[in-house]
Amino acid sequence: MIDELKTKLQSEVERLNHEINFVLPKEIEKARAHGDLRENSEYKAALERQQFAQARASHLRARLAKLSGVSEKDIPRDRVGFGSRVTVQDLETKKQEIYALTLGEFIEGSEDNDEMPVSMASPLGKALLGGRTGDTVNLALPMGKRRVKIMQVVTVHDLTSGGP
Repeated sequence: MIDELKTKLQSEVERLNHEINFVLPKEIEKARAHGDLRENSEYKAALERQQFAQARASHLRARLAKLSGVSEKDIPRDRVGFGSRVTVQDLETKKQEIYALTLGEFIEGSEDNDEMPVSMASPLGKALLGGRTGDTVNLALPMGKRRVKIMQVVTVHDLTSGGP
C-alpha cells in the first residue's frame, strides 16, 4: 500500500514537473506575445498556474520524503494506523460505519462504497489512530460530540496478506 502511494505521488510530481518545465513556459511565452502584460489575463493565469504547480510539486516531494522513511513494518498490526479499515458503532444511534484511514490528499472511495475515507490528520482520524477493537472513542467533531466503539480493525497488513 505504501509503495502504491509512493508511485502515485511520484507520477503526480513527474506530471507537474513536465507542466512546469515544458507546458507553462510555452503558455507564458504565447501570452507575452499578445503585448501589454499589465492587462493580459492569459499571462497572469499562466503565472498563477505555474506558482500553484511549483508549490504542489514541492509539497508532494516533501510527502515522498516522509513516506520514504516509513515501511509497512512500522505500521502497527493490532491497532488503527495508516491504511486501516475501521468499523465503528455509534453508542447513541447503534449505527455502524466503516472508515479507511488515508493521507489527506489521497482520499479515494472504495470500489464497494461501504467505507468512508478519512484523513489521519482530521479530528476523526486522530481520534481513531492507535485504537484497538473494543475501545470506546470520544470524538469532538465540528458537528458535535460522538462516542463510538471500535468493532473491528483491519490493518494494512491484513489487507495485503488477503486477511479480513
